[in-house]
Amino acid sequence: MDEEIEIPPFFLCPISLEIMKDPVIVSSGITYDRDSIEKWLFSGKKNSCPVTKQDITDADLTPNHTLRRLIQSWCTLNASYGVERIPTPRPPICKSEIEKLIKDSASSHQIQVKCLKRLRQIVSENATNKRCLEAAGVPEFLATIVSNNDSEKGFDSSRSLTDEALSLLYHLETSETVLKNLLNNKNGNDVVKSLTNIMQRGVYESRAYATLLLKNILEVADPMQIMTLKPAVFTEVVQILDDRISRKATTAAMHILVNICPWGRNRHKAVEAGTISVIIELLMDESFSTEKRGPEMAMVVLDLLCQCAEGRAEFLNHGAAIAVVCKKILRISQTASDRAVRVLLSVGRFCATPALLHEMLQLGVVAKLCLVLQVNGASKTKEKAKELLKLHARVWKDSPCLTRNMILAYPS
Repeated sequence: MDEEIEIPPFFLCPISLEIMKDPVIVSSGITYDRDSIEKWLFSGKKNSCPVTKQDITDADLTPNHTLRRLIQSWCTLNASYGVERIPTPRPPICKSEIEKLIKDSASSHQIQVKCLKRLRQIVSENATNKRCLEAAGVPEFLATIVSNNDSEKGFDSSRSLTDEALSLLYHLETSETVLKNLLNNKNGNDVVKSLTNIMQRGVYESRAYATLLLKNILEVADPMQIMTLKPAVFTEVVQILDDRISRKATTAAMHILVNICPWGRNRHKAVEAGTISVIIELLMDESFSTEKRGPEMAMVVLDLLCQCAEGRAEFLNHGAAIAVVCKKILRISQTASDRAVRVLLSVGRFCATPALLHEMLQLGVVAKLCLVLQVNGASKTKEKAKELLKLHARVWKDSPCLTRNMILAYPS
């Protein structure tokens, strides 16, 4: 576009500051380009008008046909300057069409397959369609397909149908309200059990989507629902971690453990599922540490599990556990360092034996804790490091890192 052409300011979207291709009006009366305001409202999960800051109570977007025609006319008049005419946008899907599509799909398996293909196409068009699908009950419809085809039928004839339903359910990016409805068995389906079964017996892609969905659903669960999770959930989440089927699935599985381990007897369930050994092996894999969020969450889970006796015992049963945790201190982030020091403090306080303390000294734990005291960092982390050093100062007195004052002031 020629720089000398002056674009009427009301043709520009207040968010993108570009010419609007599909102008729509929100309930505050301001016009935005559909793509920009949808990202603001739905992807960004905001509920206020960017210009007026008023709450947008109604997420319906009304097409501003008059302004669109003005923009199109202006583009046509300035075509000689290289201005391209914006196309007339396709109208959003309507709720009644979706409801009819779902109703008709009950007639046969083949019709159901065609229904899912059409839903896939609708989902890919824009965010407004996703909200329309949600309002028409598509998430519940997809959850029913997943529940009816997840386990005893062995994924034979219905494998592709379940895969497509899972993928669609994830990409719908459903609201918290709908996720809670799914979790609360609104239609008599145990969605957590269904997803767990798929994580156990599904194909690669199905297992990944089931893990991602389980993460989203458990994030909106109430404490009682989390505390009553079956041991199978922990077993399959840990298996996803162990199999490393994808980075996204691994991250989602770690998120799940961070979310559910603090509650009730979940620490014991996680320990029994072999979580600690798998996490230690993950931390030994350098590729896992390329992004700090993964190791951070791993350290959070280890810290949670080492707060119970079974967890500390399993931790010490792994020959590389002390070395791996010590190595991560001051190498990933402040959060990871803090949790790593907490893990070492837990085992040092409750499981101290001459052999363990000697091992910690040999593996450089004392030196690393002394380094924590010297570098800039969180005061709480330093306090925990100092507490562990004071606790066993007499045993570690031969370490050149410990000051004489510390050894004499805190005799064992």
